[in-house]
Amino acid sequence: MTDILEKVRRLRLERNWSEYQLAEYAGIPQSTISSWFRKHQIPTIPSLEKICAAFGMTLAQFFTDEAVYANYLTENQRQLLHSFNRLRKEQQDAVLNLLETL
Repeated sequence: MTDILEKVRRLRLERNWSEYQLAEYAGIPQSTISSWFRKHQIPTIPSLEKICAAFGMTLAQFFTDEAVYANYLTENQRQLLHSFNRLRKEQQDAVLNLLETL
């Protein structure tokens, strides 16, 4: 079972974001995010969807075991996917637009 708060924390730290930055990107009050961690509360689905959007992923991707699909990728593909997933949505869109022009 996925530890939701731990995964949110890990994804936030991978991007070197503060809780404040995550709150800004997700459009959720920073006090709400801080409260989840202080009180060990699980975010609501709508809040988690906003968090996932800030991370540039869907809820399904959030809950997918990364090891399941990682076995089918080359090391370069894994590294590319990992780096891509660390970008905000607008940054991901810019990378996709760049790739389409190549």
